[in-house]
Amino acid sequence: MRQTISVKFFARRDRAKEDGLVPIFMRIGIGLKRINIITKIYVKPADWSVQNCKLKTNNEESRRINKMLEAFKLKAFDLQRELMTEGKEVSLENIKAKWYGTSVEKSRMLMEVFKQHNDQMKALINQEFSPLTFERYETSFRHTQEYMRWKYQIDDIDIKQLNYEFISNYEFWLKSQRKCDHNTTVKYLSNFKKIVHICIKNGWLDRDPFVGFKMTKREVERPFLVEEELTRIVEEDFKMPRLRQVRDIFIFCCYTGLAYADVKKLTREEITTGIDGEKWIWTSRQKTDTATRVPLLPRALEILDRYKEDAQCLNKGRLLPVLSNQKMNNYLKEISDACEITKKMTFHTARHTFATTVTLSNGVPIETVGKMLGHKNLKTTQHYAKILDLKVSEDMMKLRNKLSAKPQPITTQQ
Repeated sequence: MRQTISVKFFARRDRAKEDGLVPIFMRIGIGLKRINIITKIYVKPADWSVQNCKLKTNNEESRRINKMLEAFKLKAFDLQRELMTEGKEVSLENIKAKWYGTSVEKSRMLMEVFKQHNDQMKALINQEFSPLTFERYETSFRHTQEYMRWKYQIDDIDIKQLNYEFISNYEFWLKSQRKCDHNTTVKYLSNFKKIVHICIKNGWLDRDPFVGFKMTKREVERPFLVEEELTRIVEEDFKMPRLRQVRDIFIFCCYTGLAYADVKKLTREEITTGIDGEKWIWTSRQKTDTATRVPLLPRALEILDRYKEDAQCLNKGRLLPVLSNQKMNNYLKEISDACEITKKMTFHTARHTFATTVTLSNGVPIETVGKMLGHKNLKTTQHYAKILDLKVSEDMMKLRNKLSAKPQPITTQQ
């Protein structure tokens, strides 16, 4: 990320004045590129040391000139440090502009572009983006700034300085300093990649720093409750009202497939009569704004009826008294302990349970399950089918029965 300049001085003998004195130029280089800056200092050619890049004579005038040349050199390195501190590209153009006090094309700063993106997203909340999506990009913004402070001691950076090294170090920081798992790291980098691509599409960035950088999510096991565990939670007699309340909402989601954000915002207007004359949920997923249509099973209807006169629900215009996600997950831990369930349960376990134990295991076609879950891509739903050993077992049992019903060939002994 940090480019280092080189500085040396040379005498231009081809530009000698009438009195024989020659001008001294300062050459600043970065890699193979270089610029020459005139110092307005003139010396006798015989007094100049080409090897040491300074006057070789040791009189008072020579010492004064050599100190001036050293001051020029220090100024060049000071300008390099200024550009680094400001997060701007250490380029010969920027150094030259600072040296002469001129302006160059305005640098596009990464965090300025990021902030503008987030401000626009905020203005479109509930139109094009959900509050949750906006919050994820705000978190990505903070992470990006914290990473730059950790790695480069800067708050912002010229987008032209973004490269593979920046991305690779960002990934390392997310995993080592923020303790993000692999898939969470990929999500944050994907958010950051969107900002980079905005710069590319606007013509502010010539090359994509993500070229060659792999961002593939790893498949993870999604815990779900089997039928026996689900029954245990349903039948457990919880004495504390808060545990009964959380249990009811969790079970409701086990039979509807709704995620936490969707059940929290559920209203009476979203309960309608379907084409079969039964009650359905007609809503849209907050995460993806995808339409979701779910017929209400008897267990879910029973829970809705239980809370139809609940004061909290009536005051907020909601169907169920959903607590904060943190509280729901904390109380679910108590519920799982009471029911002797050793799996790590979160509120999202309910959605996985609906997809596996409640629907796919009972023969509901995967296309129908995907539609009820609000999945845009069937591949997302197919992940649930892959982890259903029970379904595989049932299908193979049918095959065994079919094969055993066929007449067996008679074998004759020789």
